[in-house]
Amino acid sequence: MGVIRNSHEASSKKKESTTLQYLFELESKSYHSTSTISSPKNGKLLPSFESENNEILSAISICNTIFTFTDPSESPFEQDLKRVKLNQLLSITKSFKKALDDRILSRLMSMLSANLFRPLPPPSNTSVTSDLPDEVEELFLSPGPLWPHLQIVYDILQRLVLNLDPKILREYIDHQFLLNLISLFQSEDPMERDSLKNVYHRIYARFTFHRSSMRKSMNDVFLRYVFEMEKHCGIGELLEIWGSIINGFTVPLKEEHKLFLMRVLIPLHKTKGMQVYHRQLAYCVSQFVQKEPALGGVVVRGILKYWPITNCQKEVLLIGELEELVENIDPDQFRKLALPLCTRITRCLNSCNSQVAERALYVWNNEQFVKMTSTAIEEVFPLIVQGMERNLKLHWSSSVKQLTETVKMMLEEMDPILYYNCLQDINLRESEARREENVFEHRNTQNLTLETQAV
Repeated sequence: MGVIRNSHEASSKKKESTTLQYLFELESKSYHSTSTISSPKNGKLLPSFESENNEILSAISICNTIFTFTDPSESPFEQDLKRVKLNQLLSITKSFKKALDDRILSRLMSMLSANLFRPLPPPSNTSVTSDLPDEVEELFLSPGPLWPHLQIVYDILQRLVLNLDPKILREYIDHQFLLNLISLFQSEDPMERDSLKNVYHRIYARFTFHRSSMRKSMNDVFLRYVFEMEKHCGIGELLEIWGSIINGFTVPLKEEHKLFLMRVLIPLHKTKGMQVYHRQLAYCVSQFVQKEPALGGVVVRGILKYWPITNCQKEVLLIGELEELVENIDPDQFRKLALPLCTRITRCLNSCNSQVAERALYVWNNEQFVKMTSTAIEEVFPLIVQGMERNLKLHWSSSVKQLTETVKMMLEEMDPILYYNCLQDINLRESEARREENVFEHRNTQNLTLETQAV
C-alpha cells in the first residue's frame, strides 16, 4: 500500500509539473505571437523587424529629441539619457559585423541630420581673438553647450563613413547633405570644427564621386570670404583639408588646380584675418611650388602684390613664407625675382618696427636667398647697400643695428669691390644732394635780402 501511495503521489507531482510547464510555454507562445510573423514559405514564425531591432530603434527615437541646454524647462535627466543612448549607438556602429538594414540606416541618418543641421547662434564679439592663431584662439573659446551631444553625433557619422560602402550611403550623403555639412564650418566652436574637418575629409577620401562638387563648395566659401564676407571661422580647417588634397595631386598639375592656386589661394593672403590661418595657407602654397617649381614666380609676385602696409604681424609672417618659397623656386627664375624680392626685403629691414626689421635681416642667413641675390648682384647690391647704411645711421633699435652690421660684413665678403663702389656712389649722391640743398638755401637767402632792400 505504501509503495502504491508513493507511486501515486509521484505521478501526481509529475502531472502537476507538466501542467505548469505547459502553461508557461503556452503563455510564452501567446506573448511572442503578438510580435512575430509567419514565413510564407514554411509557415514558421519569424520575429518582426521592430521587435528584433527594438534596442537600436528605441535609442534612435530618444536621440531625435533636440536639447538647447539653455531652456530651463529641459530635463537634465533626459539630457543625460540622450547622451547614454548616443554612446550606445556609437558602440553599435563600431561593433556591427554586417551592413545595417536600410530601415535602420535611414532613421539613423535622419537622426544625425536633425542633430547636426541646426541654426547656428549669431556670431559673438570676437574682436579680441579674431587676429590670433588657432592655438591661442582655443584658449579663449570654450566648447558650446551642445558639444556633449554633438561630439558623439560626429563620431557616429565618421564611423558610418568609414565602415559602410559609399554606394550604400550615397542615397543619404548627397549633394544637399554635403552643403549643409560645409555650412557648419562657420561654427565658433573650435572642437566642433575639428570634428567636422575630420568627417568632411573622410567623406572626400572615400566618396570619390563627390570630390569635384566638394572642391567647388570649398572654393565658393573661400571666394565669398575674400571678396564679400571677410568673416568665417572655418577657413583654417578647410585649408587643412585642401593641404591633404594638394599633396595627392599628380604631376604635371591640371589647369584646374593651377587656377585654384592663382584665383583662390594667392588672394587669401590679402584678408585682414590672414594670420589666423596663415600656417595652413602657406603649407598649401608650398605644396604647389614643390610639385611644380615653375609656379614659384607666380606665387612670389602674388604675395608681393598683396603686401600689407600697416599690419606688422602679417609682414613678419609673409617674410617667413617668402623665405620658404625661395627654397623650392626654380633656379631659372632667380634672376627675374631677385630685384622685386630684394626690394621688398630691404624696405622691411628699414621698417620702424623692430620685429619686421629683424625678421628681414635674418633672411640673409638663408643660403638659397643669398644664392638668388648673387645671380643679379649688380642690380640688387646698390639697393641693399643703401638699406644697410641707412639702418646703421638712422634706425632707433640697437639690436637691429647690430644685426645690420653682421649682414653688412657678410655682403662685403660676397663682393668687396662692388660693395665699396656702391658705398662710394651713395656718398657721392649724398654729397651732391647736400650741395644742391646749400645752393637752394643760398638762393633763398639772396632773394629774401633783395626783397628786404626793395622794401
